Amino acid sequence: MFDTVLVANRGEIAVRVISTLRKMGIRSLAVYSDEDEGARHVREADLAIRLGPSTARESYLNIDRVLEAATRCAAQAVHPGYGFLSENADFVRACESAGVVFIGPSVESVQMMGDKIRAKAAVANAGVRVVPGRAQAGMDDDELRQVAQEIGYPVLVKPSAGGGGKGMRLVHSPEALADAVVSARRESAASFGDDTLFIERYIEDPRHLEVQILVDNFSHGVHLGERECSLQRRHQKVIEEAPSPLLSDQSRRDLTSAALRVGEVARYRGVGTVEFIVSSRRPDEFFFMEMNTRLQVEHPVTEMVTGLDLVEQQLRVAAGEELSFSQDDVRLRGHAIEARIYAEDPSRDFLPTGGELLFLREPLAEGVRVDSSLLARGHVGTTYDPMLAKVIAHGADRNQALDRLDQALGELVTFGVVTNTSFLRALLANADVRAGALDTNLIARFLEQGTDTRTDEDLVECAGAFAVAHLLDRQRCSSGPSRFDVLDGWRLGEHASTHFDVQTSLAGPITLDIEGTWRELRLTMGEAAPALNVRCLESRPVARNVQELVLSVSGRTFIVLVTIEGALTWIAHRGSTSWWRVTPPRRSDETSVVHDGDLRSPMPGVVIHVGAKPGDAVSLGDALLVVEAMKMEYPLRAPLAGEVAELLVRVGDQVALDQVVARVRSLVIDESDPSISTGDRSSA
Repeated sequence: MFDTVLVANRGEIAVRVISTLRKMGIRSLAVYSDEDEGARHVREADLAIRLGPSTARESYLNIDRVLEAATRCAAQAVHPGYGFLSENADFVRACESAGVVFIGPSVESVQMMGDKIRAKAAVANAGVRVVPGRAQAGMDDDELRQVAQEIGYPVLVKPSAGGGGKGMRLVHSPEALADAVVSARRESAASFGDDTLFIERYIEDPRHLEVQILVDNFSHGVHLGERECSLQRRHQKVIEEAPSPLLSDQSRRDLTSAALRVGEVARYRGVGTVEFIVSSRRPDEFFFMEMNTRLQVEHPVTEMVTGLDLVEQQLRVAAGEELSFSQDDVRLRGHAIEARIYAEDPSRDFLPTGGELLFLREPLAEGVRVDSSLLARGHVGTTYDPMLAKVIAHGADRNQALDRLDQALGELVTFGVVTNTSFLRALLANADVRAGALDTNLIARFLEQGTDTRTDEDLVECAGAFAVAHLLDRQRCSSGPSRFDVLDGWRLGEHASTHFDVQTSLAGPITLDIEGTWRELRLTMGEAAPALNVRCLESRPVARNVQELVLSVSGRTFIVLVTIEGALTWIAHRGSTSWWRVTPPRRSDETSVVHDGDLRSPMPGVVIHVGAKPGDAVSLGDALLVVEAMKMEYPLRAPLAGEVAELLVRVGDQVALDQVVARVRSLVIDESDPSISTGDRSSA
């Protein structure tokens, strides 16, 4: 077994691999970029070496620097995690040349399955069904257009390299194909260094199933059951489970046998995942999509139903050990479900978020596991993937696993960084999800129906939370020389809980930012003047400058987190389904001139493309520039018809949330303007 292993990754997967290395008594070596200098994986590793600047190409994707770090610390092996260099054949080859063991399959397997075009051909020759389409190397845009016309719309434009939905585009009509191809090539090149595309038929109402296989160097292979990954948004998995609620025993045997046959075709070794697309109406009819020659994000659900540590198995196979068990020894127990925690705001079409994590509380319960990269007071940036953590629940059956996962998500607190947790809980409560009636379009339909379950009473409670925080702020600022007069739990030597009653009255309306939407509320209870009774049952410090309040409003008890830093009061309210963020009223000195033609960035990120210049005529909705955040592209479109008056950013510029990046001048004449002559306006 190895003495030292370099983990060539970051985030939660690096933390997860390091935990197994520690359990096995192997020294761990972390690598990091400038942005990740204080990251959790760096803190938990035995050793850590800086790779370079924050951009992935200069750090985590820089093969020479990764191997220099391995040589410098005498690491005998490299674990690639997933993403970055995990399916890069050049990296595997470079490891071999440097005398460092790559913890994964051979370069031949990576090349075969990493090239989706070659993989489909090899698998089809072995008798495994593949999705109809044309997977041919080197097709130009005209050839892609011709193939789409031959197989019929809708079609999927897919990159030959990589995975994870990056560069994939669903196209419903010929008119939309050209833009989809341009965008897919650009994203594929940026993510994988290869812009080769192919096209296949899009199967209606599909379900996404995958089989985990494990093969040693002596051709002993087993499958570890299947996972269902049909709950996806924009081709990115959101919730995964094992086993699938779709399959019969016979369908499961057929699917897992086909997966092992794919492993034989690839001459595979180590842990790998064979992915299939299955018709919701024909669960016995499945098509091979691709094979991921690495550890999957969703591997914990397989670990929880099998009792195996897949990272440990990877290490043992890479060290030349033979499998210590056979297929008959593999037993699947119970059901496991995983939810991915993303730094994104569901109320703003899931745009990336970020910021300082003011307070973190992770669930601790029976059957619950959390794989996380989060640190309290850590910074969540937008340079890398938005996934921050995974919450996994195991139960005796699917219903118990669902209930445990929902409860665990309700106990997760990421105060200061908006995540998709509330959306996940609403999704888990969906009747189709509870029934196991899944397909890859379910989330899209779910979002069309709307997921906002807040009531007017909930909003009043949020307003009450603000009232209490506002009162505490005033007490803090006007407490005079005595620190003991502030009702925030402070005591000489240590903090203590404080119980007190509050009667507050707010005259007139207040404006709150609730889930990204500005709401104006009048706090009226009954027919009385604007007044609100709030009883604060408990107030205690939970982190630096963060108070946790237990409030009673209108007889209902709920929890509020408050931080007061300078003039800003930041609140999160945990209702029955989610943590909400509430910010205080806008002050008059915060107002600024707003132009209708201002184009603002809806998220922090970096400008990667500018497609217009001052003076260009534009129509409403024309894409003027593209901003990239957390490895996803977002076109920013003209807010009105007219001409580009100003472009305030260039390619490579970092932009902040709501920053004005361009201005469009309207060319429409307002006929009600008295300065315009009442004569013939057609010439005007």
